[in-house]
Amino acid sequence: MVYDLNYRHLYYFWVVAKEGGISRAASKLDMAVQTVSAQVRELEKSLGVVLLKPAGRGVTLTEAGLVAMRQADQIFQLGEQLRTSVQDTAGVPSVRLMAGISDGLPKLVVQRLLQPVIQEPNLRLLCHVDEFDDLLGDLALHRLDVVLADRPAPANPNLKLYSHPLGSSAVAWYASPAMAQAARRGFPQSLSGVPMLLPTAHAAVRLRLDQWLEREGVRPRVVGEFEDSALLKTFGAGGMGVFPAAEMVQDDLAARYGVRRIGPCTGVEEHFFAIATSRKVQHPLVQRLLPVRP
Repeated sequence: MVYDLNYRHLYYFWVVAKEGGISRAASKLDMAVQTVSAQVRELEKSLGVVLLKPAGRGVTLTEAGLVAMRQADQIFQLGEQLRTSVQDTAGVPSVRLMAGISDGLPKLVVQRLLQPVIQEPNLRLLCHVDEFDDLLGDLALHRLDVVLADRPAPANPNLKLYSHPLGSSAVAWYASPAMAQAARRGFPQSLSGVPMLLPTAHAAVRLRLDQWLEREGVRPRVVGEFEDSALLKTFGAGGMGVFPAAEMVQDDLAARYGVRRIGPCTGVEEHFFAIATSRKVQHPLVQRLLPVRP
């Protein structure tokens, strides 16, 4: 009977499989490793099959585990939908989108990427900003509908995630009006003579920026590094240094921060992705985010 299945045991197994190891799952669940391991063994005992087997420093799914994992995915995804459906009966039905925003993704770009869903009637948009790897874990656990990031999801046999390209933007250098005027003379070598602000390695574009500076013979005087792109632009607008930004939001940069474009970062682009748990996206709002394919 279905009532013989302990869904708590199934949930712990599901998290272990998603995380690729009992230790990582225990950390995610904020539980002792021994407790999580015991719960998974109880599930295997009740089903009469082995679901996990050792693989290097982690675990991988057996054939029976793959079947159980597919079923668990459906069960817990429906569980999340149940909460929203029940809550909607008490008021005006809302269309919910839970989006994870990678901390390396420029916030002005996020607003542009989400524009196709902003006008949805009764939209309830929940944006959660976190580190890229943590967001992928939450996505795999169906705590998020989509992750917007500046890089695709890495290959992982235990995390069936699919990266959908949303486009790209060329990058240019910007600064406050006074600093921009000085930095334009003799660009790009002039960048060696002005203070510079850069994103940290959390941003995928950082490596490409470093390579561009080396190619152009620019010896940067880096005075600030920022994980938060909005903070980087705020300090740049205040005159602390020149900074790179996506050209697709140049008008927004000028309007909101009053900065000026210095010159192009030729050959450097930022790339944007929507990462989901299915190759064929089911969520209607996530579908709207994706470019129309010819």
